[in-house]
Amino acid sequence: MYGYFIIKTFIMNGFIITKIREPLKSGGLLSRDRSMGFNCGVIGLPNVGKSTIFNALTSAGAAAENFPFCTIEPNKGIVPVPDIRLDKLAELSKSKKVIPTSMELVDIAGLVKGASKGEGLGNKFLGHIREMDAIAHVVRCFDDENVTHVAGSVDPSSDIEVIRTELLLADLDALEKRLGALRKGKKTGDKKAVELLPKCEELLNRLNDGVMAKQAIDPGEEALFADLFLITAKPLIYVCNISEDDIGKETERLKAVREIAGRDGAKVVEICGKIEAEIAELEGKDKEEFLASMGLEESGLDHFIREGYSLLNLITFLTTGPDESRAWTAPRGSTAPQAAGKIHTDFERGFIKVEMMAYDDFVRLGSEQAVKEKGLMRIEGKDYIVEDGDIAHFRFNV
Repeated sequence: MYGYFIIKTFIMNGFIITKIREPLKSGGLLSRDRSMGFNCGVIGLPNVGKSTIFNALTSAGAAAENFPFCTIEPNKGIVPVPDIRLDKLAELSKSKKVIPTSMELVDIAGLVKGASKGEGLGNKFLGHIREMDAIAHVVRCFDDENVTHVAGSVDPSSDIEVIRTELLLADLDALEKRLGALRKGKKTGDKKAVELLPKCEELLNRLNDGVMAKQAIDPGEEALFADLFLITAKPLIYVCNISEDDIGKETERLKAVREIAGRDGAKVVEICGKIEAEIAELEGKDKEEFLASMGLEESGLDHFIREGYSLLNLITFLTTGPDESRAWTAPRGSTAPQAAGKIHTDFERGFIKVEMMAYDDFVRLGSEQAVKEKGLMRIEGKDYIVEDGDIAHFRFNV
């Protein structure tokens, strides 16, 4: 839960302007923040390196042992989203604090064949997945005789099929329960049930054919099934856990995963869990030099976050001043009031206007005042669509 708010009110150009500063959350890092980018459940078969990758990405220290169901309760970690624009803004604004937006990673226990029927605590694990905005499916693409594979051999296609089948079966179960209620409603003359029943039956048939819900549901009809929290309707990233020797190589295992991802409308990210753990310990030039020595342009975490934002169609807008420079996440296509609501609900409820600057203009000219003097500060209203990199000062009245 949040602690107190610091509220300052003053008059500017005839408007009552209220600034609300949120202190650190008293509930700790795992309380969901309105400014947070997204949360992502990390899933996969046991012993694919799921918790190792989670630890490397979050430095959260989740248990990572060589036996199934090492992870029972989901481990959570908050990961700051790297954005070089923030440091530049803080330098120019002489900000006391720099606050990046963040994402939450949730390490969910390894799924096994039969999870949809409760095998391996499957019902509990599937319930955790339903709460996520997106899914990162870790796929083992490395050989290691010291790490047992639950199926006896490394086969990414087979591993993906096991998880994919269990997720589809879980969604089929949820859909069949809905159909039972709709059929009863149809008998009593419920108009909504009569309208929705054929759509649910069509979706059931497509899932039975092995089609993921996000591809089976027609665009614009997602809201009809939203309360089912279908797992296969969620955005999906396949995270290929590769060996150090395979960095930069397009192996047959990687090709197999990419082929499946193309069919499923998913993204693919390659991460070497062991190398990523080393990268997590480095900063600044040390990190840059290490990445260069490995032939990498960016860390696996940076690549993962970038693909996640792309998959979820998210943007980052910015606020800056002497107190803090901060990044905020919003869905692409958000109006100015909707973006303001990411800072605080009062900002959206009492939205008046927003002073908007382009990041490039601010950096090129060096200050907010210089941007104003050049006539590049824009006053936008409720219909303005916020763009990635916009620097915003919201005006509102409550």
